[in-house]
Amino acid sequence: MINIRNLARSYKTGHTESFVLRRIQLQIRAGEFVTIMGPSGAGKSSLLQVLAMLDDHWHGEFTFEDRAVHTMTRKQRAEVARQRIGMVFQSYHLLDDLTVAENIDLPLSYKDISRSNRQALVADTLDRFSIVGKKDLYPSQLSGGQQQLVGIARAVIHNPSLLLADEPTGNLHSAQAAEIMQLFRKLNEQGTTIVQVTHSETNAAFGTRTIELRDGWITRDTANPMLHAVQETTA
Repeated sequence: MINIRNLARSYKTGHTESFVLRRIQLQIRAGEFVTIMGPSGAGKSSLLQVLAMLDDHWHGEFTFEDRAVHTMTRKQRAEVARQRIGMVFQSYHLLDDLTVAENIDLPLSYKDISRSNRQALVADTLDRFSIVGKKDLYPSQLSGGQQQLVGIARAVIHNPSLLLADEPTGNLHSAQAAEIMQLFRKLNEQGTTIVQVTHSETNAAFGTRTIELRDGWITRDTANPMLHAVQETTA
């Protein structure tokens, strides 16, 4: 599904260039549940922003479902992201002036789907996430856990092939976090490829593969045990 070669991302401050991602080599197969871990400033969220096609100030090669992202225009990348990628944010990013149902419906508005079919999809999604009773409420009337459920429902309603999650349980208590991660596992078992960024070892245990970043480098990948040995040899 994803093939990244020699990806680099840097920021310039005056005459100084600071790299947050360095020569990233990464392949992710369809159906994987990948966890990206590492200390603050390691480049985790920067990598996720590239995967989400929200950042185009990087260098290297990035292929997504056999499409060369590095040759696309910003408009083309945005279209692929709308059609094929779902994003779950730590801070929810719900629109305050829309109801739960309207927030969930938002991704469908970018597609050529009739109003009746959109209403049916929203109804099915509300039922799937057990939030039918919240459909007419606004985000400010929901708990943190409920808002995150709505955010996930919005991210998956258009059946994305890839679901990206940036610290999806960071603002939740342990019971809510466990509920979210169980939901992610179920989505993955149903065929959704998931890449999550987290500091939580508990959350990482729900995945099938863990990648560690430090100072912009991939230093460990459980799908490539030899990587750690190479890092130790060249350190």
